[in-house]
Amino acid sequence: MSPRAGSAGPHTLAFVESPVQLLNVLEWAHLHALGAPEASGAGPGAGSPALMLVVLSPTDPMTRGQLRRMAELARDEGYQVRWEEARGGPGAPFQTIGGLTPLLRRARRVVMGDPFSRYVQLLLTITKARDLVVVDDGTATMEFVAQLARGERLVRWHRKGGRPGARDLIFAPVSSSARRRLTPGDRRHVEVFSSMPVDEKPEGVTVTANDFAWTRARFGPPRITKGADMVGTSLVETGVVDGDHYLEAVRTLAKAHGATRYFAHRRESVDKLHRLAAETGLEIVRPDLPLEVIARRGPVGRTILSFPSTVVHTLPLALAGTEVRVAVCDIDPAWLTENASPRAQGFLSGVTGKARDVTRLSAVTAA
Repeated sequence: MSPRAGSAGPHTLAFVESPVQLLNVLEWAHLHALGAPEASGAGPGAGSPALMLVVLSPTDPMTRGQLRRMAELARDEGYQVRWEEARGGPGAPFQTIGGLTPLLRRARRVVMGDPFSRYVQLLLTITKARDLVVVDDGTATMEFVAQLARGERLVRWHRKGGRPGARDLIFAPVSSSARRRLTPGDRRHVEVFSSMPVDEKPEGVTVTANDFAWTRARFGPPRITKGADMVGTSLVETGVVDGDHYLEAVRTLAKAHGATRYFAHRRESVDKLHRLAAETGLEIVRPDLPLEVIARRGPVGRTILSFPSTVVHTLPLALAGTEVRVAVCDIDPAWLTENASPRAQGFLSGVTGKARDVTRLSAVTAA
């Protein structure tokens, strides 16, 4: 674990809660050439790090493992990493926020990977930074930008079908405050750094394209195998897609395209993955890094099969210049659960339809 910052503190604080968020902070820092301490002379701020990555660690082992690997890569790039056990018990949030408050008040810029996170929203109420950056957190970025443009409250797309719960109502003032902080003004600049398509650009927000230049420079090109690989999704775990329909779709798609490996999403349940392996014959791979890095390092199949997800936008960029083809299979409306958000089908279709440099496959039909 990195030592606590000195009195000067970093000029830029980045808060991440997932491996992909950390990867995209590295991509953003690479584009802006952040790395070495910004000041070398004497006086206040001398030798302060240009960027400190703060990991607000989750509890599930898969995500924690990937985050630790990504933290190693960040340190290799010369960045300071601060690991916070932000969910390590009832008192952990108070200890984490208390420890970060001095840094937040001194930071000139705050970078975040998930503006929907209650943790991040709470931290936004503390900071005085006038420069705010939102880096990609997958398809959620598309929804965040659209909600900000329409002046809506910040709600994840797959939760929008239900009524706000008690916790939502209690936290509503903090969420509203965070949304106001993320709205550009005369004294506040907001940047969105994304590889996702942005259709509704909020007034005053700077949108910067993420083309995965750091990943391509750091890894690969990969060795390409003859077969196909499949990318897993957590749509079952989030209650959007029925588990039986999903298993049948995976089986049918793998058989049709000769897939042999299934790269599991970090949030997929162990029981579901065991069932997939037993009933489809696919080799289940639990990646120790984000798939963009895994694919770029190789080996990787000549075809990568995916359902609507972030990777249909990111993998073509990370694998640019290779002969790998990314193919995306639509979600059949019949696969959706009765509890899925009314917006689910339209949102997922939009994720697929807006993807560039992919082959679009029709939804498979169960045998």
